[in-house]
Amino acid sequence: MEIKLDPRTKIYMIFVVSAIVMMSATTPLLWALRIIMTMVPIMLLVVEKRYASALRFFALYIIAIILIFYFLSAESTGLIKALLTGYCGIVAQFSPAFITAWYVIHSTKIDEFMSAMQKMHVPDGVTISLAVVMRFFPTIKEEYGSIRDAMKMRGISFAGGNAVKMVEYRLIPLLFSCVNIGDELSAAAITRGLGGKIKRSSVVELKLGVLDYALIFLFTCATIVFLFQKYIKP
Repeated sequence: MEIKLDPRTKIYMIFVVSAIVMMSATTPLLWALRIIMTMVPIMLLVVEKRYASALRFFALYIIAIILIFYFLSAESTGLIKALLTGYCGIVAQFSPAFITAWYVIHSTKIDEFMSAMQKMHVPDGVTISLAVVMRFFPTIKEEYGSIRDAMKMRGISFAGGNAVKMVEYRLIPLLFSCVNIGDELSAAAITRGLGGKIKRSSVVELKLGVLDYALIFLFTCATIVFLFQKYIKP
C-alpha cells in the first residue's frame, strides 16, 4: 500500500523540526519528543522503500545520542572526550532537520511541490528558487557519481597515490558541472512557464488526507508540549 503525503504537510514538518532543533533539549521529555519527531521521517523513508538511507540515518542518530549520554555520565575528562561529545552533540542537534529535509527532497516531485506552493500563494520568485534548489542537489549527486566512476576507470584515487590528481580531477569538473546544471535548471523552469504573468495551471490535484492531518496534529502537539516544557513550566 502506497502512502502519499501532501507536499504542504512535508513543508510543515520541515519548519517544525527546524524550529525544534534550534532549541536545546534539557529534560528526558524534551529528548523523547525530539527523538519521536526524528523517527517519523525515518519511518516514512522505510515506507518509500529507501531502506538503506533509513538505516544509515537511524544508526547515525541513535549512536550519536547513546555516545552523548555515555560521555556525559563518564567521570573521565580530556580533549578527546570533549571533541567527541561536541561532535555527537552537533549530529544529534541538527540531524533531525537534515533527515526531514532529505526525505522531503527525495520524495516530492517538482510538479507536486510547485502546485503546493501555488496553493499556499507563495511568490513565484521564492517558488522557482526552491524548485531549482530541490533539483540541484540530487543532480549534483548524480554528476559526482559519474565523475567518480570515470576517475576509477583511469586509476585516479587515494589508493593509487594520486591524491592531488584525485582532488583536481574531481573537484574542477564538479565545479563546472554546478554552473552548467544551475543554468540548465533555470532555463528549464522558464521554459515550463514558471514566473510568467499568466497564472500557471497544474495537472496535479493536491488534497490533504487522513495521514496528513494526523502528522500535522502530531507535530503541532509535540511543538506545543516542547515549548511549554521549555519556556513556560517552572
